Amino acid sequence: MMQKVSRVPLGLKLAYTAFMAVLIPVYLHFYGPTNFLYFCDVALLLTLIAIWPENALLLSMACVGILVMQTYWVIDLVANLAGYSLTGITDYMLDPNRSLPLRLLSLYHVWLPFLLVYLVWKIGYDRRALALWTGLAWALILFCFLATPQPTPDAGLTPVNIDYVWGMSDSAAQHWVPSPFWLAGLMVGLPLFAFLPAHLVLMRIMPKAL
Repeated sequence: MMQKVSRVPLGLKLAYTAFMAVLIPVYLHFYGPTNFLYFCDVALLLTLIAIWPENALLLSMACVGILVMQTYWVIDLVANLAGYSLTGITDYMLDPNRSLPLRLLSLYHVWLPFLLVYLVWKIGYDRRALALWTGLAWALILFCFLATPQPTPDAGLTPVNIDYVWGMSDSAAQHWVPSPFWLAGLMVGLPLFAFLPAHLVLMRIMPKAL
């Protein structure tokens, strides 16, 4: 029987695993387990699970789920570094009152989308990713809305407003529309304007998973 050839360099697998071996206990200690309900953290965990067996479906789900949003995170950070706060989602990265090591760990937002694009390019894109990630995202949104803390001033390191289910601010809920309408908007808008565009691009430019 022919041995399966690894398509992902061993050094990359080891480096990513080592990074996660640091990030997971640090985040659990400082933020608690609910921090891993953020889409970006879910993508981190899916990548950790998938990178060793080179699971195309899990990697494709992570990629289609965060590619657009993490690209915007990078844009927001660059704007912040230039002195312009676009939405405030990266303001904490420049807050001198926050722990520098924790902020440095958060730089994974910058390289994770590029890593996922590389991994999907090496392994192939599984077209089931859009439907499965959308279902997972809906479950996360509903759970965070029903069971995790709402925005509050001075929350410290406690994760609040996870996945922005109460608006874009962690200090106060949005008041533009009733909260169920905001929630419905997330559940419709994210698949249409974040997940679907990523899916269409990946489907067009990436090799198909075998």
